[in-house]
Amino acid sequence: MAIKEIVADYPRPPRIEIINGPVVIVIQNEIIAQDCKYIRVCEKFHPPSIYIKPSAFTSGALHQALGRPSICEWKGIASYWNLSQANGENLRKHAGWSYEHPSEHYSALKSWISVYPRLVDYCYLEGERVVAQPGQFYGGWITSSIQGPFKGDPQHPELI
Repeated sequence: MAIKEIVADYPRPPRIEIINGPVVIVIQNEIIAQDCKYIRVCEKFHPPSIYIKPSAFTSGALHQALGRPSICEWKGIASYWNLSQANGENLRKHAGWSYEHPSEHYSALKSWISVYPRLVDYCYLEGERVVAQPGQFYGGWITSSIQGPFKGDPQHPELI
C-alpha cells in the first residue's frame, strides 16, 4: 500500500475492489474482528470504506442495532450494528453498517460489514493503524497511502 492514491481521482459512483490482505479491529485491547480478505469501496473525495465478512467477527462482538436505517444512492439501504468485546462489554452503538439487499452493481457487499474507525479503539489495514475519516457521518479508513482532501473535513467546507 505504498503507492499514494488521491481520493479526488476515485470515481463516482464508487468502485469496489476485493483485496487479499489483513484487517484487524480492536476494542479495549481485544481483537473483535480479523480477516485476510476485505472489500474496499472507493468513492470520490472519500478514503476507502472497508468491509469484512460477518464471520470475521468474534462470537459475541456483533449485535444488530435497532432502527436508524439510512440510504446510499448507490448501494441501497444500510442496516447498523453495535460492536463490543466478546463478553458484551464496552458496547459501541451504531459502530458498523451493512447492506442486506444492496443494489445489483454492489451485490458483492451483501451482508459484509464496515466499521467506523472513530467508534472503535483501533483498526488496522495491511498492518497499518488507520485514521478515521473526519466528521461524524462518514466511515472511511485513512492510511498513509491515501491522500485527501476528504469529504467531512472542516478544513475543506467545499467538500461537506
